[in-house]
Amino acid sequence: MALAKITLQNFRNHASSELADTAHFNLLVGENGAGKTNVLEAISLLSPGRGLRRAPLIDLAYRPSPDADPNAFAIGASLIEQGQVSARIGTYTEAERPTRRLVRINGADASASVLPEWHAVSWLTPAMDGLFTDSAGARRRFVDRMALAIEPGHARAVGQLETALRERNRLLEDRGDARWLDAIEAQAAQHGSVVAQTRMRLITLLADELSALPPEPFARPVLTYRAGGPTGPAELLAEFARARPRDRAAGRALSGPHRDELEVVMAASGQAAASCSTGEQKAMLIAITLAHGVLAASGRPSVLLLDEVAAHLDPVRRTELFRRLRSGRAQVWMTGTELAPFADIEEEAAVWRVSGGALEKL
Repeated sequence: MALAKITLQNFRNHASSELADTAHFNLLVGENGAGKTNVLEAISLLSPGRGLRRAPLIDLAYRPSPDADPNAFAIGASLIEQGQVSARIGTYTEAERPTRRLVRINGADASASVLPEWHAVSWLTPAMDGLFTDSAGARRRFVDRMALAIEPGHARAVGQLETALRERNRLLEDRGDARWLDAIEAQAAQHGSVVAQTRMRLITLLADELSALPPEPFARPVLTYRAGGPTGPAELLAEFARARPRDRAAGRALSGPHRDELEVVMAASGQAAASCSTGEQKAMLIAITLAHGVLAASGRPSVLLLDEVAAHLDPVRRTELFRRLRSGRAQVWMTGTELAPFADIEEEAAVWRVSGGALEKL
């Protein structure tokens, strides 16, 4: 088990909610708009980044009325390992600084980038159904989220790379001191190499997990990671230096890990995922999520958030989904408008009825 005693204060439509006595399977059931996905979003914010909706912080705080000022919000949870509380983690905002997210671990201030050292959080939402036809940047974010399962410091490395590249762009535009440019490019090359190597290691591990899966009932995807430039620190540093005139003219770096791309094809047909049917794309995305769940649960406590997944699967795929999730170590949170699709796991699950931002344990 990963999370217990989850609390939401002034978050979205939850003025004050608590989820205790959690289980391996946790179900949130209610009408559309009741606040089910809001609970998943709150849990997703117990990890680096902007959560599963990537919403601005100012939009997350509860408003008692549409014209009222938003309140500060707070989300907390206890981490459970081997039946014992190992830590209490939380994230929150303050009324005077509503656009800054703060983190506390065991009562002490902390950076969000260290949260993956305590547990891994991954998710699958309906908004991700278009991942294979979305931008390369969206797929990089998808890979970076998964990479936290094998390298908790990955979020910090990505942030350091982005900061270094922004500073390099500024120096190129201003024709700044060459010595400063040398130093910034050295940082970008070092962080960029770490980022690229972690991404490639993740894809290799995922490919190994996926290759062991049968082609049905979930279409098996084949993953390839295309590097956007050299991946070694010395080679990447040389590339940054060589490309200065080109990048100055473009206003951005045109090669490097920030240009990496994840390519996905369906194993059975060899067809690019972007050209497959919607159902095939969904099946491949679930297969990747399940394979990643194995990696995520191999060490630290792990949480898997599945928003409205079961209702869109046929009975055969739904049964197989539950079978694989049951055999995994990750704690699973799922949403649905009714309990019927979860009949196979209802007896072993913790179930909450969600209505108007209020929770009732069933």
